[in-house]
Amino acid sequence: MGTAKQPLNNAGLNRRDFLTLAGAAGASFPFIGSLSQTLAAAQSKRNVIFILIDDMRYDSMSCTGHPFLQTPNLDRMAQNGVLFENAFVTTALCSPSRATCLSGQYAHVHGVLNNSTLLPESTPTFPIELQKAGYDTAFIGKWHMGGSTDSPRPGFNHWISFRGQGVYLNPTFNINGKSVDHQGHVSDLLTEYAVEWLRKKRNAPFCLYLSHKAVHAMFEPPERHKNAYADVTIPRPASMADTEENYAGKPRWVRRQRHSWHGVDFMFHDTITYDEFVLGYNRTMLSVDDSVGEVMKTLEELGLLDSTLILFMGDNGFLFGEHGLIDKRCMYEESIRVPMIAHCPEIIPAGQRNQRMVLNLDVAPTILDAAGLPIPNTVQGKSFLSLARGEKPEWRDAFLYEYVWEESFPQTPTVLGVRTDDYKYMWYQGIFDLNELYSLKNDPREMVNLIENAAAFEIRLEMEKRLQALLKEYGASSVPSFRAL
Repeated sequence: MGTAKQPLNNAGLNRRDFLTLAGAAGASFPFIGSLSQTLAAAQSKRNVIFILIDDMRYDSMSCTGHPFLQTPNLDRMAQNGVLFENAFVTTALCSPSRATCLSGQYAHVHGVLNNSTLLPESTPTFPIELQKAGYDTAFIGKWHMGGSTDSPRPGFNHWISFRGQGVYLNPTFNINGKSVDHQGHVSDLLTEYAVEWLRKKRNAPFCLYLSHKAVHAMFEPPERHKNAYADVTIPRPASMADTEENYAGKPRWVRRQRHSWHGVDFMFHDTITYDEFVLGYNRTMLSVDDSVGEVMKTLEELGLLDSTLILFMGDNGFLFGEHGLIDKRCMYEESIRVPMIAHCPEIIPAGQRNQRMVLNLDVAPTILDAAGLPIPNTVQGKSFLSLARGEKPEWRDAFLYEYVWEESFPQTPTVLGVRTDDYKYMWYQGIFDLNELYSLKNDPREMVNLIENAAAFEIRLEMEKRLQALLKEYGASSVPSFRAL
């Protein structure tokens, strides 16, 4: 379980920080009052913006090597901050992941195991804690945890949202309890509301949670991007081909899923082709990059870009044909790995690419850390603000993954797993099928299942032990949905 830590930007300045502040005081340094004012300014509560994107793959940016998608605004954010190249979610499904971002808890703890369950109002979350500390808080966008209502949730002074998945064009928003119809594209409308709220005059620190519907299927880009990349040849992953070689050693359920709603041979009940799907996704991604650009431009105009902590991430990854799949839920890399950027030039050195494992579990404690607030003992993640600052604290070398079978999508089984820097182990429940073990350094595309390889027997035993230890550590060993290993 996570424990409260001293906020990095509000306590115990190190020598470098002290000298920097002393230099900032300039000629007034001899006057204790002036230095005190400088120190007090540095210790004030930091403004925070959390931008969450739906179903965004870790590599859906030009700065992460996408073959044709151009994301200049996201690239700028990464160039002037830190790009976490090994960011993951603990459950690759929208609502469970979103609840984890808010609470810093695993899904088996906060209870949102599917897309139809509301997060209990009694759950401690970062907006609730910020609001109690005097922050002006706003939620703008897709909430999704329980589609039965779009009414305001605890922790927010300002609320703009919609039911469930919402729509891309001409949406209806719940604005502080009132239903309002709109004309236009949802990405643009949410951005306009976000910019308007940021320009509000206030005497308190703020936290904006901007949560986009994009890039969830079925994709509808704004009119200005509808013909983007029309001449591009869409690449296909090597593991997409339906060959005996690709499925050798794989669980049977993986190949069977090819001809399903979430498989490449029957995509969304055969309503779209693979090329249309990939193009639609990337065209819609352009609206996300546009939004990030507008938010950063607004902060720059307000003189807040350097001092505001911006966290950008995806709520889960997405497979584009890898192993014949086009969804998330499972534990393959493309499903669980997400983009994560932290930007705040005042405290985060520019141009970093960090390789440590950060999780959606860490979002809440990181934001509270930046705000100088104690981290509740309910939080199971840890602040990665020290990593973003370029420091080298002790850090995790493995994490627990969990996904619980959904009746609505029965083709993907319950999976518990552990991922380290070197290996990944997936244990399935409720099916008579193979588990999976991969050497990530030798086989990053997860093509060769080592689960029955005699030479990897000791590795398998070690990964099983690590899984059992993580289940115990995070209080999942007695969850009814997970029978004992």
